[in-house]
Amino acid sequence: MSPTLTGTVMANAAFEEDPTRYEEVDVKHANIIATGLNKKQLRVVNGLGSFMGSKEMVDLSLKTPKLHISEQPWTFSNWYKHLNWLNIILVIVIPLIGWMVYFTNAVPLKRETFYFAIFYYGIGGLSITAGYHRLWSHRSYSAIWPLRLFFAFFGAASVEGSIKWWGHSHRIHHRYTDTKRDPYDARRGLFYSHMGWMILKPNPKYKARADISDLNDDWIVRFQHRHYIPIMVLSAFIVPSLVCGHFFDDYLGGFIYAGIIRVFMIQQATFCINSMAHYIGTQPFDDKRTPRDNWLTALVTFGEGYHNFHHEFPTDYRNAIKWYQYDPTKVFIYLSSIIGLSSNLKKFPQNAIEQGLIQQIEKKINSQKRNLNWGPRLTDLPVWNYSEFQRQIEKNERKLTIIGGVVHDVTDFINEHPGGEPLIKEALGKDATRVFSGGVYSHSNAAYNILATLRVAVINEKQNTAVTFARKRGEKYDRTKAN
Repeated sequence: MSPTLTGTVMANAAFEEDPTRYEEVDVKHANIIATGLNKKQLRVVNGLGSFMGSKEMVDLSLKTPKLHISEQPWTFSNWYKHLNWLNIILVIVIPLIGWMVYFTNAVPLKRETFYFAIFYYGIGGLSITAGYHRLWSHRSYSAIWPLRLFFAFFGAASVEGSIKWWGHSHRIHHRYTDTKRDPYDARRGLFYSHMGWMILKPNPKYKARADISDLNDDWIVRFQHRHYIPIMVLSAFIVPSLVCGHFFDDYLGGFIYAGIIRVFMIQQATFCINSMAHYIGTQPFDDKRTPRDNWLTALVTFGEGYHNFHHEFPTDYRNAIKWYQYDPTKVFIYLSSIIGLSSNLKKFPQNAIEQGLIQQIEKKINSQKRNLNWGPRLTDLPVWNYSEFQRQIEKNERKLTIIGGVVHDVTDFINEHPGGEPLIKEALGKDATRVFSGGVYSHSNAAYNILATLRVAVINEKQNTAVTFARKRGEKYDRTKAN
């Protein structure tokens, strides 16, 4: 049998008498569990701690100097120390070379190579969104080894780091969104969240960790991480060069367009999730943090642009939940489940999703309501008995009438009354509830709202009537508070 309200109150009283009766979760130990430090971690190393990011971001063994370079002002003598030069070469210098080749027409772009580059862009992009992101980082579904192997190989072709590194950084991002520990902290500006976080050295004060023991337990993740450089070079540059060379007699074009420029484009598209998806768009589920839903970002990222939904429901295999929203990654995962390549597709309960939508709508409405004059609450008004009401009438300082158990000052409203001055004068010093409530006019919601701004007191004998009347315009009262 469910406990009664009285029983609950008694239980609370017992807790207050003996607060040690209920054991609290130890915060420090809970954080240890969240980082995976409570269990033995399988060590998987490839020596690329600085690749596509900085080892300082996650390595808790690093000692923090008294004043890190990121805390020092930029000067002519130290500007180069602020930069992560490996990443600058990878994401800026090499792409610039590729674009120079294109704009100078040093290597003409063949139509066949262009079409293959788009095709290969799609394979690499889906391997990041369906593989790196939704499968490994969020475990939103399960996949058998051939599909995981496909994601690992072609995900490396996007040159965004290994699954282990990518997944770790992304889990930190979700754990510490919009804080100094967030690797792509959107509060630091659009450029920083887009790619500044990679080309600038992060402050090791804010390094963080997340539990990736499940990633280390996957032999494909371990193999790819240990051999990332050769796999990346093979998948990103050698394969497209060989394919274009063999089929289109365009080895160099394959290297430049299906390799270098394709990598640049897919990297920039992915970076848009960290930047544009935190700046442009709507927040239909929650606005406490920066993630936003943006269909434009979704177009270039295979559906990842519905970022507000994703941050609220991160283990859902979908990013877009409306039929008309663009999310090919969701479709790919679903189709793969039909042919047995994936399973256990996770979806948040629809009730929880609807709750988030309603709560955000309610939050926006309440914010708008606070900017309007709704009149004083009944509980904030003085309570008059009949003699006090008569005394106020006799003073003849204000024009008063009673409607719904509440005294209203209509002094400044007499000339504005839509029904005419004589009608409202007839109600002065009297109870006009019946007249107001359909006896003469069945007043509109606007009339109830205007009337509420004219409140001055509650009639003692009619407090229950006042509460009932106020509820007609949506006010909420506990009757006991009106006594």
